Amino acid sequence: MGSRLPPMPKISEIVKLYRLSATKKLSQNFLLDTNVCHKFVKCISLKRGAHVCEVGPGPGGITRALLESDVDEVHVIEKDSRFMEPLEALKVASSDRLKVHLGDAKYFEYLNVFPPAYARPWQRSTPNIHIVGNLPFNVSLGLLLQWLEQISNRSGPWEYGRVPLTLTFQEEVAKRILAKVDSNDRCKLSIMCQYLCKIRYKYHIPGKVFVPAPKVDAAVVSLEPLRTPHICQPYSVVKKVTATIFHYRQKHIKNGAKDLFPVSMDGLVDEFFTRSDVDPTKQSFSLTMAEWERLCETYAYLCKLYPGLSDYNYRAPGAKNTQALAPAPGGLSVEDLK
Repeated sequence: MGSRLPPMPKISEIVKLYRLSATKKLSQNFLLDTNVCHKFVKCISLKRGAHVCEVGPGPGGITRALLESDVDEVHVIEKDSRFMEPLEALKVASSDRLKVHLGDAKYFEYLNVFPPAYARPWQRSTPNIHIVGNLPFNVSLGLLLQWLEQISNRSGPWEYGRVPLTLTFQEEVAKRILAKVDSNDRCKLSIMCQYLCKIRYKYHIPGKVFVPAPKVDAAVVSLEPLRTPHICQPYSVVKKVTATIFHYRQKHIKNGAKDLFPVSMDGLVDEFFTRSDVDPTKQSFSLTMAEWERLCETYAYLCKLYPGLSDYNYRAPGAKNTQALAPAPGGLSVEDLK
């Protein structure tokens, strides 16, 4: 480890000192063991001078391990005000290398948090910036999907470049994120993560090492944004196509695709598969990323051909009775297909 903090009480002792306890409604499970926290930090492979943003530090177990590495600065975003006092004490001990932010990571404004000089062009190497966290299980999925959309739009932290993420998830969620073609765990989440990021399974965390111990195990997963996504379509298109087709997981994908179009335009279902050259009798979890790419490209094309189709939602009241949408005047050129 590169840096040293002055002697301080153990994190477990700080929890007792400040009378802190995990709040069930916030799904809090702390990592207090020093060795466990250092293992988490070690798997990130931090370079000297890194800037790190940790989400949900709690009493600061991982935070302390980060400050004992070669990082220049650590920002923590904590929603629970009970942890402000011990985190501020850690800030003082770190000679202000720690910056503490009270707030919800869902609404946190990342601009101006990291030095502008650390930004890197998207097609170059990843910037020396990291987002990490032992996320509460009840918010991890929502935050991940929000970050994936920002990666797609290159907004938020990803205005600095291909900023990598290292996060904890429930083991079953980690399996879904990493699931391969034909896996029982393959789902919409698998596609949304894999079309945008290179994903690595770091290691397994037994539930017993958390305080309090959850009934499930966890895993550490890293996600590094790809230079070029596997599907070059707007996030909203990929989300809609995958969600709709995976809705009928055990049936032929044609069943799910029908819900992408009004009943009055059911002829587009066959065109959807003809243009994409994807077998409509396959099942959603058997589709390759290349097939998902063609499906999304075809749907995006049909949305341009029939303005208003992108707003169609089969779940909306009266959606089944939607009249046929008129094609765009003059049709589309070859350039519109790109």
